[in-house]
Amino acid sequence: MTMTFLIASLAPGVIIMYLIYRHDLEKEPMRMLVKSFFGGVLSAFLSLCISIPLGMLFNPDGAESATFSAFMGAAIPEEVAKWIIFYWLVRRSKHFDQYYDGILYAIFISMGFALFENLLYVYEGGLNVALVRAVLTVPAHMLFAVPMGYYLSLSRFETDGKANMHVAMSLAIPILLHGVFDFILMYSNSIGDSNPILTALLVVAFVVFDIAMWRYGLTKIKKHLLEDKLR
Repeated sequence: MTMTFLIASLAPGVIIMYLIYRHDLEKEPMRMLVKSFFGGVLSAFLSLCISIPLGMLFNPDGAESATFSAFMGAAIPEEVAKWIIFYWLVRRSKHFDQYYDGILYAIFISMGFALFENLLYVYEGGLNVALVRAVLTVPAHMLFAVPMGYYLSLSRFETDGKANMHVAMSLAIPILLHGVFDFILMYSNSIGDSNPILTALLVVAFVVFDIAMWRYGLTKIKKHLLEDKLR
């Protein structure tokens, strides 16, 4: 059963990394990809150093609690931690030489974080948790990473004087996507069966938001792949 849990925890992220890697026009060195992945694992610990002090600030209730948990407990510390790892490992690397590279490295960092987190949740919750996280959570971490890498690539290669704005967007958009994603799940979970109409509306909102994230992420990936082909 332990091996089953391990495979269930790792398989979604491995598949995502393979699919993202195979689209790279000029393959990145495996050493950099491995460093990025384990940098993502390190970012899980770094995020705790950010989230624990934030969690000590106050303990709200209801929708306010869901907002706080989604943004202060998850989105901000986790995305800031991944962003710091990207700057540390990738930003000045000579191998970061194509537009698509920013997205690729950001996703590998994100998968390091997501798969480490997945191991903890799956070993605690079992295969049902593994299935839900394989369909929703692990792909979501990939989608949070796409705008991070997309805008960090623009900040590196574009000469339109908007580098600082691109850097800001590389952090702000992943935090916003991550926060909204977690808020809908957390708030609907806190309501439970007490308000079925609101719960149903939140489910619809989540489906619409998730589809919009996929469309947004795939559009950004295609744009940078096209930019590299034109170059």
